[in-house]
Amino acid sequence: MKKSDRRLALVNYLTDNPFATDEQLAERFGVSVPTIRLDRAVLQIPEARERIRRVAAGQHDSVRALAQEEVLGEITELQLDRYAVSILEVQPAHAFRRTSIVRGHVLFGQLNSLAVAVTNADVALTAKTELRFHRSVSVGETVVGRVDVVARRFGVTKCRTVSTCDSEVVVDGTIWVVQATEAYAQR
Repeated sequence: MKKSDRRLALVNYLTDNPFATDEQLAERFGVSVPTIRLDRAVLQIPEARERIRRVAAGQHDSVRALAQEEVLGEITELQLDRYAVSILEVQPAHAFRRTSIVRGHVLFGQLNSLAVAVTNADVALTAKTELRFHRSVSVGETVVGRVDVVARRFGVTKCRTVSTCDSEVVVDGTIWVVQATEAYAQR
């Protein structure tokens, strides 16, 4: 593929997949990571983290039930009482040292914090979870978590959850979140 064709294809691909890393782009286009970085520099396309931040800045409501930095991963989309999406770039601190496999509570934490964040309440707490882990995740992978509100009743929000890596489901299930009063939450 010619350089000009590759750069045009890169722009088109990133329009549909703004969270793709340089490594994923290099593999997709059959070139080295430095070549992708040079192409991005010439085209003035920021690195993946900055692209995530830009998408996130324009596509979500404000989190109410917890501080933004308490959400595990980077929120890219949030519509209170509807859905939320976050991206977690797996680092060595998220995994067991010996195997480089991500700890289960990290994957749970991403989905759980999203379920609390999507709840339109000042205080929200996890009431119940039912999750299935389908495959392990390794350091260097990017996990996309999505939570959709499927029901609300008597102050309880039921959320359908799914985490994927490269479009493959790694965790899915249901999380119920209860809206609590400030007094109840401080007990």
